[in-house]
Amino acid sequence: MPIQYGVIGTGWITESWINAATRTSSWQLHAVYSRKQEQAEAFALKHGSKTTYTSLEDLGADRELQAVYIASPNSHHYAQAKQMLQAKKHVILEKPVTSTPEELDDLFKTAKDNGVFLIEAFRHLQEANFKLLQRTINEQKRLGPIYGASFTYASYSSRYNNVLAGETPNIFNLEFSGGSLVDIGVYPVAFAVALFGAPQTSAYVPFICRTGVDGGGVIILKYDTFGVQINNSKSYQSFAPCEIYGEKGTITINATAELESIKHWDPKTKQSDELAGPKVEVEKPNVSMVEEAQEFARIISENDVKALAVLERVSRDVIKVTSDMRRQNGILYPADKTSQ
Repeated sequence: MPIQYGVIGTGWITESWINAATRTSSWQLHAVYSRKQEQAEAFALKHGSKTTYTSLEDLGADRELQAVYIASPNSHHYAQAKQMLQAKKHVILEKPVTSTPEELDDLFKTAKDNGVFLIEAFRHLQEANFKLLQRTINEQKRLGPIYGASFTYASYSSRYNNVLAGETPNIFNLEFSGGSLVDIGVYPVAFAVALFGAPQTSAYVPFICRTGVDGGGVIILKYDTFGVQINNSKSYQSFAPCEIYGEKGTITINATAELESIKHWDPKTKQSDELAGPKVEVEKPNVSMVEEAQEFARIISENDVKALAVLERVSRDVIKVTSDMRRQNGILYPADKTSQ
């Protein structure tokens, strides 16, 4: 039977999730929450749900509801997720999962205390081509010893135009736990952590927007024998690919999300082989979330605590890295003050 789920947040990413979840046949949209009744009703009608809520308490009390997908502003994640977990609902929580590691610790404890799962929606880590890359690097040892890596995710945001016009959109607002690092940089950071594990140290050299958040910058993750350089931004555009370097060549990847090309260059033959398989095609403006929807449904349905533990470890490592780098640069959220 499909998992009966509700959504908190009615933006484009929620629509992508609903469309992907529907394609898997493993999920059934049951309820829509919004603070505004008319908005909840319009969104529910569009996506085939008959149940709407303007109260989180009422949403959590719905006995038919098994899980909730949350894609609200970053600063709301913790409180909304905790309320749903306490109501014994599984929670799929969009990245960044919380504003601070301390909040995440509490959410994982709450999930365990209530016998439900908390899963951060790192969609790119569930792509078939990313899992192929993991096997290529870590199991097949195609590159041999790793010498380093360079990852890029720098995509100019239309909302930066608002910043330049003197406005403060949520994603560029400290009060809403915004900034490039937690919105864009989290993709390549999670990419590195899922491939290589937690770094020994991390450093960030950002440029700070007028609003006080980072508009982008360069990240360095230090591992035992190599380093990873990351270029991230919501305020400028990069067209650079991603690369991993090793004793046995170079692997070039088109991006850290929606992988469609993984090429291995062999230094002996001077030839490149394409390793990637076909990626799941989606109709724009949707993003690829089918594989994560399928895997998260499987984890919940099969009570796969081993797979859940792997995802939890990645989430914990990523938020420690991003929070440490924010705090090193004085990029502080209201939640940081309550965590001290």
